Amino acid sequence: MAAADQNGIVDLLWGQLGKQPAPARPSLSLPAIVAAATAIADAEGIDGVSMQRVAGDLGFTKMSLYRYVSSKADLVAVMVESAVGAPPDLSRVEGGWRERLLEFSRLLAAVWQRHPWLPWATLGERVMGPREVGWVEAAVGALDGTGLSGGERMDAVFLLFGHLRNTESLTTSGTQPWTSDRRPSDAFARILDRHGATFPALAAAIGDLGDAPHDNGRAFGLACILDGLTARIDAKP
Repeated sequence: MAAADQNGIVDLLWGQLGKQPAPARPSLSLPAIVAAATAIADAEGIDGVSMQRVAGDLGFTKMSLYRYVSSKADLVAVMVESAVGAPPDLSRVEGGWRERLLEFSRLLAAVWQRHPWLPWATLGERVMGPREVGWVEAAVGALDGTGLSGGERMDAVFLLFGHLRNTESLTTSGTQPWTSDRRPSDAFARILDRHGATFPALAAAIGDLGDAPHDNGRAFGLACILDGLTARIDAKP
């Protein structure tokens, strides 16, 4: 993203806090635009959002929207900031850092499930607004007092976000070869029936799935991450 474009988004997300909004035409405002765009993204994905489509759904011309957002990139930035909601307050979560990160993970997953486009829209180099930065602050703050260095706390949070994003993307992308009850899809089952001997470890594992949660490895991976952090913290002098 060009520096000029980033500066515009910074001004949009941060520079208008506390200022009076520009006079709006009846029924057209930045919140209305963001709500309409978010409804489209929730139903059809972020690719379904365009300035023309949002304007049409609101009953205005596309040019009317440019009084509030100068491009789709600006619009998506404000959509993200609106959709993530207020950052969580983890200070009242009992049980220490591990329970705080578990609660953080639960809350973030709930937000992403309400808005399945968010994991994709928050990839890459971009400008974050105050709410989104507050989510990162909450996750990093959950590790206060653990003895981990600043770099280790940041790495732990990046690892956590990456794991949650990957497992959420598997859930929402529809590309994994599994059914909702963690069984192979019909097509993949036929492949294993014909070629299971070529992939014996995979066939054996699928035959022994047991009662593992139907979450694409989210709970297992999260437990492994937190177990690793526990070992790291316990090893601190």
